[in-house]
Amino acid sequence: MATRADAYPDVAIHPGEYLGEEIEARKISQNELARQMGRPVNTINEIINGKKAITAETALQLEVVMPEIPARFWLNLETDYQLTKARIKRDRS
Repeated sequence: MATRADAYPDVAIHPGEYLGEEIEARKISQNELARQMGRPVNTINEIINGKKAITAETALQLEVVMPEIPARFWLNLETDYQLTKARIKRDRS
């Protein structure tokens, strides 16, 4: 029987990795995504490189640009990432 701890990954994957893969698959540059979202390119780059979180506002903007991916998806990725990071930190202490 799996324990609660077994249900969680032991590696935290930042949602920016998924965003980078998604825009690559769509052949959209970071510059174009930033333009469509009305955000600075630096912000998009920091999200993709795991330096910045996806906020609720960012998730809503992503949903406008990519309407088939709901804002909730991006927020869930961010939440899972933060929880996994916290669990890993806790378990290593």
